[in-house]
Amino acid sequence: MVKLTPELINQSMQYINPCRERELDLRGYKIPQIENLGATLDQFDTIDLSDNDLRKLDNLPHLPRLKCLLLNNNRILRISEGLEEVIPNLSSIILTGNNLQELSDLEPLTGFKKLETICLLINPVSTKPNYREYMAYKFPQLRLLDFRKIKQKDRQQAQEFFRTKQGKDMLKEVSKKSKLSAAAALAAEASNGKTAAEGGRFANPEDMQRIREAIKRASSLAEVERLSQILQSGQLPDKFQHELEQNGHNGTSAVPAVDMDY
Repeated sequence: MVKLTPELINQSMQYINPCRERELDLRGYKIPQIENLGATLDQFDTIDLSDNDLRKLDNLPHLPRLKCLLLNNNRILRISEGLEEVIPNLSSIILTGNNLQELSDLEPLTGFKKLETICLLINPVSTKPNYREYMAYKFPQLRLLDFRKIKQKDRQQAQEFFRTKQGKDMLKEVSKKSKLSAAAALAAEASNGKTAAEGGRFANPEDMQRIREAIKRASSLAEVERLSQILQSGQLPDKFQHELEQNGHNGTSAVPAVDMDY
């Protein structure tokens, strides 16, 4: 397994793909988790993370330029809530060959209002009864599902099905499972983040913006990595918080170097 570091990101292949979009190729490194993507400086339309060892789709920084995520052949079984806030312009996500089990596992994707292409082939969820009807119903803007066009008649059939008792019961069951999964995920994150939060505070939007600006101005990969770690964790260590506030009072936009071994 290879850690996704700023050095790896900067050394990986970058090119203009056939869709004339700027793409970052991070395929085949057996990366176990997403991290440090703030080092991309939001310069890519497409990021290819296929053929890695990801189990969760989470920990993404603010990347408003990103339109396409390629995640084929990982082990993804959970998608984090709220990703639409950090990658709001995502229009295509390819998740072929992962481990998404239930329709409720797809609920976090419903927040993406520009999502037009989804592929879930070779995931257990794609074999669920009424899978295609559910996707047509829950994603009204979706054009391609598993590389097959969703037609107007598909949407009409989905609407009709979910007006029936069977359809309504199905929606209730999916919603119930989704809420239980979200609660379990929040509990796990709260438990994991308890230690990290000690001796610091959560970053506010102004802090986050200043850190993003500092990443763009960073003069070394080490500085990018330090700032990206803080941006992705959302936690401001005490020392960093104090120096950030001092810079703010002095009217500067500089962000201090940080010793991450707090």
